[in-house]
Amino acid sequence: MTEIKKASLNDLVVITELAATSFMESHGHSGPEKDIKNYIDANFTLKTFENELNDPKNNYYIIYYNNKAAGFSNIIFNAAYKSIKEKNITKLSRLYLKKEFIGLNLGKALFDFNVELSKQNLQKAMWLYVWVENKPALDFYKKAGFVKVEDTFFKISKTHYNPNYIMFLDFYL
Repeated sequence: MTEIKKASLNDLVVITELAATSFMESHGHSGPEKDIKNYIDANFTLKTFENELNDPKNNYYIIYYNNKAAGFSNIIFNAAYKSIKEKNITKLSRLYLKKEFIGLNLGKALFDFNVELSKQNLQKAMWLYVWVENKPALDFYKKAGFVKVEDTFFKISKTHYNPNYIMFLDFYL
């Protein structure tokens, strides 16, 4: 059984654990171990997610599979990006899924949920960052219709940056 629920402050521990685990699973090999650990310790804290959940622009959702938290997402409506001219677009800020749940179409279910929610909120498109070496995510987004807009870098530490793409999906093409 799959269920998607809006996250609240009561879900801080769940989101923090999902974020740290899934980031390590998908990006843990993308740089020096110390840099990755420091990034997770600095960015995936209870306080970080408390602040984000208290910010009304963030829309966090958790997907459950057989009553187990499998992943989560965060979307931000009306989040313009400098290289995208369209207005009323959603930023897919996070879509994280624990490795043990990959292959069960949960990522697609959560993604589709976010697209529908965006459309209900009169959004015309969606954009995101994706690490160029995260082939499963890159393939997933390409299959969903995203196109590369530009290259950018994601800062892991003072000395390590991962190459990323900015990708864009027009809902009505």
